[in-house]
Amino acid sequence: MSCKAFNLSPVAGGLGAEISGVDLATPLGEAAIAEIRQALLDHLVIFFHDQHLTPEQHLAFGRRFGYLNVHDFVDGMPDHPEIIEVKKEEYETGSNFGGEWHSDVTYLEEPALGSILYAREVPHFGGDTLFANMYLAYDALSEGMKRMLAGMTAVHSARRAYSPRSNYFSEGRRSMKIRRDNAAEAEVEHPVVRTHPETGRKALFVNRTFTIRFTDMTEEESAPLLNYLYRHATQPEFTCRFRWQRNAIAFWDNRCVQHYAINDYHGQRRVMHRVTVNGDRPY
Repeated sequence: MSCKAFNLSPVAGGLGAEISGVDLATPLGEAAIAEIRQALLDHLVIFFHDQHLTPEQHLAFGRRFGYLNVHDFVDGMPDHPEIIEVKKEEYETGSNFGGEWHSDVTYLEEPALGSILYAREVPHFGGDTLFANMYLAYDALSEGMKRMLAGMTAVHSARRAYSPRSNYFSEGRRSMKIRRDNAAEAEVEHPVVRTHPETGRKALFVNRTFTIRFTDMTEEESAPLLNYLYRHATQPEFTCRFRWQRNAIAFWDNRCVQHYAINDYHGQRRVMHRVTVNGDRPY
């Protein structure tokens, strides 16, 4: 497939496309940005190879899509607080950052529009990222399940990952600057099925990391249905897998995508820079 500004090739039936013929380090015109945004809406996650961005250029590209997030619990780069360095050193053998199916920062009242992840240093093998299409996850539910979920809301919180009481962060993540804070105990409610503000499509919007329970239910009562939805949402036919190369970029739509960083590269170094674009309140 060819667009005016670049070439586009789908990578899987579920979601994902690779874009070539564009240099993200250069100031792009409004038409090119509009085509990239449309590609994101059409394919949910888009991949770029052989990009050479300074932190300032990475930020400038992200700002073409909205205001940028400064993470509440993960320190950004000293001179660029909007950039998180997602890092795992050779000596770290524990769990990795993002090593569970999730959508980014859904504990916020206005979760992310999307994230732009740039590979600075990659292992010789391993360290792939999986992505899952939450439109397809919703569409594949039975009509009875859709009726039951319609109008339901769920409680999201950062407590499992960032509360002082959490054991989510193991010693294997010590190279990243993670702050445990009582602010992570805060809760927010989001619809279980959200409507995408640009496409109008419905997407399943619960995830293992930040969804705590259904509104007005206990965690124990909520667990059977939530666990079913988590398993359902990440079936292979809803997913694609991206093998990272140095200087590659993945840009995903957090409103309708979950992702999972595979932790299969112990003894190797992996360094990524992540910029997250703020979103809006789900409805």
